[in-house]
Amino acid sequence: MNRARLEAFTDGVIAIIITIMVLEIHVPAGHDWSALRAEVPILLAYVLAYVNVGIFWNNHHHMLHAAERVNGRVLWANLLLLFWLSLVPFVIRWMDEAGFAAAPVAAYGVVLSGAAVGYTLLERVLIAYNGPHSRLARAVGSDRKGKLSLLGYLLSIPLAFYQPLASLAVYVLIALVWLVPDRRIEAHLDA
Repeated sequence: MNRARLEAFTDGVIAIIITIMVLEIHVPAGHDWSALRAEVPILLAYVLAYVNVGIFWNNHHHMLHAAERVNGRVLWANLLLLFWLSLVPFVIRWMDEAGFAAAPVAAYGVVLSGAAVGYTLLERVLIAYNGPHSRLARAVGSDRKGKLSLLGYLLSIPLAFYQPLASLAVYVLIALVWLVPDRRIEAHLDA
């Protein structure tokens, strides 16, 4: 199977996800800065969602460049990742319309957890198909950062029902950790 076709399909789906997110942002009702102030929460949610989708896209890009080949199981694992990412526009709109209440903030954690599981499954399936001594397997290693991120997402779900802002802070913290590019795969590709 052609790895480039999988990458192009993923790029297209992610571009649509980002487009849907930006189309969900409404123009302020007024014509001055105070009208924009009412839209700040959804703008911040959009920024966080954009960064999270971008992080998954960036790491997906590197992962596919380290993989030599793909198969049908890889395609299905990739679709699982894209399914979870496609829910991001829905949950950020829900968070906005519900005033960042507990359930929508927790739902955002469920979506991020699902995307993290989807990404991890894709990574594992790629490694299984490409072999335990492949470039990708050597680059990924134990993936401690990925496992800790998933744990953070999972813990933020129940936290949202006690303190939604603390849960949002966890999502922001994890995004900040991933904003520093993961050099493991690049280092192996450059070597």
